[in-house]
Amino acid sequence: MLGSAGAIAAAATLIASAMAVPATADGRHHGGHGSSQGKTEAYGAAVAAAKAAKTGIAWADCPADWGFSKPIQCGWVTVPVNYAKPNGKQIKIAVDRAVSTGTAAERQGALVYNPGGPGGSGMRFPTRVTTKNPLWVNTSKAYDFVGFDPRGVGHSAPISCVDPQEFVKAPKADPVPDSEADKKVQRKLAAAYADGCAKRSGDLLPYMTTPNTARDLDVIRAALGEKKLNYLGVSYGTYLGAVYGTLFPGHVRRMIVDSVVNPEQSNIWYEANLGQDVAFQGRWNDWEAWVAKYDATYHLGDTPAKVEANWLKLRAAAKKAPIGGVVGPAELLGFFQSAPYYDSSWVLVASTWSKYVAGDTQALVDAAGPDMSDIAGNISAENGNAVYTAVECADAKWPTSWKKWDRDNTELNKKYPFLTWSNAWMNLPCATWSTKQQTPVKVRTGKGLPTVLIVQSQRDAATPYEGAVKLHQAFRGSRLITEKDAGSHGVTGLVNPCINTKVDSYLLTGRTDSHDVTCTPHATPKP
Repeated sequence: MLGSAGAIAAAATLIASAMAVPATADGRHHGGHGSSQGKTEAYGAAVAAAKAAKTGIAWADCPADWGFSKPIQCGWVTVPVNYAKPNGKQIKIAVDRAVSTGTAAERQGALVYNPGGPGGSGMRFPTRVTTKNPLWVNTSKAYDFVGFDPRGVGHSAPISCVDPQEFVKAPKADPVPDSEADKKVQRKLAAAYADGCAKRSGDLLPYMTTPNTARDLDVIRAALGEKKLNYLGVSYGTYLGAVYGTLFPGHVRRMIVDSVVNPEQSNIWYEANLGQDVAFQGRWNDWEAWVAKYDATYHLGDTPAKVEANWLKLRAAAKKAPIGGVVGPAELLGFFQSAPYYDSSWVLVASTWSKYVAGDTQALVDAAGPDMSDIAGNISAENGNAVYTAVECADAKWPTSWKKWDRDNTELNKKYPFLTWSNAWMNLPCATWSTKQQTPVKVRTGKGLPTVLIVQSQRDAATPYEGAVKLHQAFRGSRLITEKDAGSHGVTGLVNPCINTKVDSYLLTGRTDSHDVTCTPHATPKP
């Protein structure tokens, strides 16, 4: 579930850097496909990066229908579908940028961003410069802000698993099963979805892996004219960063990872999703306590237990008769889960629910109903879901036994019912996936890896805190900033001076505190 070349001498140095086959500290290569395959793909990545360094990026005004106006510029970076065959079939990766706002002396290169997912587009990142986002004003003086659509996403050879119009149809089946028959329905839907991915996007599916996206990221680095990468990754973007740092440790200049996926091989991805179920329940409970505290405003219950009872009542009513004909339990969950994800959603979700209770049905239909722009031809929601599924299914081996899925999720649902079954069905296509599932990269500290800055809230639902601890252990010399007693996903985008100043300091000077730091939480929302 989850989230730029120079003189001939300079170019020669860049190409030499790109051609250097990356290795970990012990000299072995880790491509996620075994040692021999990993070496082949590492060489392929170096070949692709060398080509990109020569070619660069032909920056131009963005296409009108992309939604990015001047001074943001767009371009393309060409990468091989299969890095074991770098001269084989190629695809184009869409990139955009807002150039640094400072002086030539202040400029430190490009800062590349990934917002998560898998399946998220980073193309909006340069708007942090053009809108003069106060959190990023200092950093944008030093860096070009660069976003990209990862392979399979958006404008970068987009994949699909189902007709986009079918994808957004509502209401969908209730994710919480009442019977074995309900489970059979969901199993059939998951298998059909996996089959749809194979039929609609089969050529690209075997190569929709995090290691390949990390290799794409290195080709983007080379195309930008950068010897080393400056990177900001959030959510799944932290796992992409962890894999990049493992495969290309000597190519990292500065790296911030925010809201961290536990990168342990055993956690990718089946166990990660089970862990989410526990963490989401904890943060859901936090939100219900907050709603109860402001019962005078929302009238949804003056204790967490009463708020929960009213939530179950709402779900039951939507199951019996979908609200507005389109909002059933699945659609409700899709809207309400934004509250445990981000406390910036707490007021919106509570107020929308409160309006419904007071008789305003349309507010809830507008918030939780299907996105009609998708039906009109915008494939973003369907595409994002397809990439999420493709990457998670390809990255690692998933259980194929339904008995295991059923046993694990039935047990979890007893204590953590908010998200468990919904999350299970979202990932179940991986049980019948058509292409080979890889062995995840063993994330570790390689030669040349600099200090990595890790930022994490203590009660994050989507990426539980343990993930930050595990990456901190895997990347020796990294620094961990913990936002205590907070649970929002994506900490670097929030106003918290304790964190904001440390992020600025790291990006602008490379310096961190000499020890890990705990910050007090950002302000809790108020109605």
